[in-house]
Amino acid sequence: MAHLQLTAVAGGRDDEMEEVALLGSYDEPEGLSSRTGQEEEEEEDAGMRRAQVRVTGMTCSACTGAVEAALSARRGVRSAAVSLLQNRAHVVFDPALAKEEDIVEAIEDAGFEAEILPDSAVSQPKSQKALSGQFRIGGMTCAACVNSVEGILKKLPGVNRAVVALATSLGEVEYDPAAISKDEIVQAIEDAGFEAALLQSSEQDKALLGLIGLHTERDVNLLYDILRKTEGLCQFDVNSVRAEVEITFDPEVVGLRSIVDIIEIESSGRLKAHVQNPYVRSSSNDAQEASKMLHLLRSSLFLSIPVFFMRMVCPHISFINSFLLMHCGPFRIGDLLKWMLVSVVQFVVGKRFYVAAYRALRHGSTNMDVLVVLGTTATYVYSVCALLYGAFTGFHPPMYFETSAMIITFVLLGKYLEVLAKGRTSDAIKKLVELVPATAILLLKYKDGKYAGEKEIDALLIQPGDVLKVLPGSKIPADGIVTWGTSHVDESMVTGESASISKEVSSSVIGGTMNLNGTLHIQAAKVGSGTVLSQIISLVETAQMSKAPIQKFADYVAGIFVPIVITLSLLTFCTWFVCGTLGAYPNSWVSETSNCFVFSLMFSISVVVIACPCALGLATPTAVMVATGVGANHGVLVKGGDALERAQNVKYIIFDKTGTLTQGKATVTTTKVFSGMDVGDFLTLVASAEASSEHPLAKAILDYAFHFHFFGKLPSSKDDVKKRKEDAFSQWLLEVADFSALPGKGVQCLINGKMILVGNRALISENGVNIPEEAESFLVDMELNAKTGILVAYDGDFIGLMGVTDPLKREAAVVIQGLKKMGIYPVMVTGDNWRTALAVAKEIGIEDVRAEVMPAGKADVIRSLQKDGSVVAMVGDGINDSPALAAADVGMAIGAGTDIAIEAADYVLVRNNLEDVITAIDLSRKTFSRIRWNYFFAMAYNIVAIPVAAGALFPLIGLQMPPWLAGACMAFSSVSVVCSSLLLRRYRKPRLTTVLQITVE
Repeated sequence: MAHLQLTAVAGGRDDEMEEVALLGSYDEPEGLSSRTGQEEEEEEDAGMRRAQVRVTGMTCSACTGAVEAALSARRGVRSAAVSLLQNRAHVVFDPALAKEEDIVEAIEDAGFEAEILPDSAVSQPKSQKALSGQFRIGGMTCAACVNSVEGILKKLPGVNRAVVALATSLGEVEYDPAAISKDEIVQAIEDAGFEAALLQSSEQDKALLGLIGLHTERDVNLLYDILRKTEGLCQFDVNSVRAEVEITFDPEVVGLRSIVDIIEIESSGRLKAHVQNPYVRSSSNDAQEASKMLHLLRSSLFLSIPVFFMRMVCPHISFINSFLLMHCGPFRIGDLLKWMLVSVVQFVVGKRFYVAAYRALRHGSTNMDVLVVLGTTATYVYSVCALLYGAFTGFHPPMYFETSAMIITFVLLGKYLEVLAKGRTSDAIKKLVELVPATAILLLKYKDGKYAGEKEIDALLIQPGDVLKVLPGSKIPADGIVTWGTSHVDESMVTGESASISKEVSSSVIGGTMNLNGTLHIQAAKVGSGTVLSQIISLVETAQMSKAPIQKFADYVAGIFVPIVITLSLLTFCTWFVCGTLGAYPNSWVSETSNCFVFSLMFSISVVVIACPCALGLATPTAVMVATGVGANHGVLVKGGDALERAQNVKYIIFDKTGTLTQGKATVTTTKVFSGMDVGDFLTLVASAEASSEHPLAKAILDYAFHFHFFGKLPSSKDDVKKRKEDAFSQWLLEVADFSALPGKGVQCLINGKMILVGNRALISENGVNIPEEAESFLVDMELNAKTGILVAYDGDFIGLMGVTDPLKREAAVVIQGLKKMGIYPVMVTGDNWRTALAVAKEIGIEDVRAEVMPAGKADVIRSLQKDGSVVAMVGDGINDSPALAAADVGMAIGAGTDIAIEAADYVLVRNNLEDVITAIDLSRKTFSRIRWNYFFAMAYNIVAIPVAAGALFPLIGLQMPPWLAGACMAFSSVSVVCSSLLLRRYRKPRLTTVLQITVE
């Protein structure tokens, strides 16, 4: 890994730095496909197993060597071959000595990410990998519900992991499809008292199609006939009510686009299929839930307002009051009307509360629904008893039918507002999803490659290799490469870069970005979940699904909250009733139409109804959800609530120098020869030695030498320049033998049978080469001017040196000062020499410098700073710094661009701008400040409201809170917490002038 210190600077930022040597053969990489069938049979007979492993994070041939070495050193591994281009490793191992998990562990220990591909087994039955399914879970109201669902899911056989998010009503379950099916998971959630449906799965050979024209049974039968005849279609499940069909197909036999075309063609256009976007479907479900809640609220209001009117207004209107007091048998008309109306509210509109409460209690948990049911049922049952008592005795005690109805109405109002507010917390994902165009123009071509025409297709049906036409003013439908045309593209919606980017042939484009002018033909390279936009959406979703450690407190409180409230309610009733029975308070406190029992019961019901566990459960997830969305809008991708929580306490922030503090565009500024050799011959020698290196400094030296020899002789076309370079390399570079890259030092090889050394002072000294005083003086002078010296020795003699500089980013110095103002200590860690490192640090204002540190040693620097418990952040390029990023408490990968999928950091700063480091930390601090306020409000509400509802102030000021008012307070408490979190949507990036407290005239 030491050799990777600077490699990633080029990755994704300079297309010209991709050399042919980096790419193996795509179809038959060496060591992967050259094996004979006989060798395979011998391996199987010997009990060997083969595994195909996807390896991410490799950027050059040194990486593949590191992976191969790590695998070969693992006990039980017989052979290992790694392909850089395919990002795959082919491993042959003895299952008696090693497992697939051991292979993954070996690769990860080498600093890369690994995943066993599901089709890797050969000598044993094909094993299915664990699937990750996203389920929509309805009916959750508080953290206790979340705990209950998670607990049930984790107990299911075959479920490896389960995470449930209250704010999004989503659950992510990792499960083994061989042990449990998604239908069984749905059934388990429904048995727990909640609604459940699968939104999407990581299973690649399944799709959900929506159908237009599926109206009658005849249409359904026609669809069945078409699907049965389709080759490669394994199974299908038609839902005629929702006009959907879930299909399982073999992508090697038939493509999804072919299935859609077959349905339309075979039905003669009667049926048209389209792929269902899971995000759109999720939004539709959110809208349905809000609509359902609004319908219940309207019904409850329609029935409750007359009851409230009869209680509060009608007694003051004499003729209406006279009518209501008339008797219908033993009952008064007014009492009968209230009873009938409230019964509908209690048991029809309020059925959802009873069902949810029953299911919760059946599984040994409690939630807000239990409190609502207890409070409203106690009020309703008492009122019915009072009604019957009055009808048969003639003495009419007070009835509180309106209290039960109003409690349910206010709770439904609160739930409706909460659904609307929670929907707004996921606006960031919705905006990202909307960036993808609904359709794309596919260019059709004949077998000979000539274009035959155009066809508009669903953007979800784009396949890798498709050539698409993008008109001016339209969005690019997929990640790909420009094959024809020139234009400018606005990528600000994805990367945050405000300036438009020029695109020409061979330029890469990002799906979802806007083509401003000029028509482009692009060849789709990544589609579906592989696109940059999908990866960003996935990162944001993952972050929103995660739980911040601070939420553990809310989960604990939620588990004991309801039993405590019920206990307090019983204690309240007993206290007031006993005191009243013993005459501890005057009879005047109890109204003439009431009694001690009713007086105490109303206090008890108010305690049950006013308590709100939902506010505690929503305090963290809603804030995290809004913050991750806001961060994505600013080009700061957060990978979880735990990362947000750690970042707020960062004390030290470590910067890698090259490509992080500097622009990552090394250039040769000085060449000095200290022998009689001609400068041109010197550059040819050095360039020949560096031609086999993947290091960015090697690329800078090659470019400098090339332009020295061919300046003014190059054509104007960029493609012609590349071709001319390749041709020229074979003509002027010398033949190299025994090439060796020495991590952190340089390179050595043989040219014309003589050893040449190109690298730093350590490499030259180790090989016993004497550096002349003149050269040493010249070298020191360069290093003091923040230039890196490249020393060259040939055949045991020092022959010259080169000065290489990498310009600092223009915002570097200001950002460093800003971090100091925020109370954070910046540290620079670099593999460069001390003089250069100190010169760079002085220029940008960093006092703490660690120079001549090998890439593997950066993690040791981080651990040394963590010893006193300090939180340490690391800012690097996210690829070659992955060990340091993993060791840091907070890893920030800056300038990741299109490399988001391979990042190991906690934060991905999409733009290559250091200002986003301040944005990330500031957003974290603002988010957890808001979370603390949410917790304070939620806790303060319950601490203050419950005693007030229990009548603590009644003896002093006569304040008694009616149960219906307590219900209103409870309903709006959770809404207020969500609205508090929504204030984070107003977050604005801190201006550096504000951070530095500079007044600009």
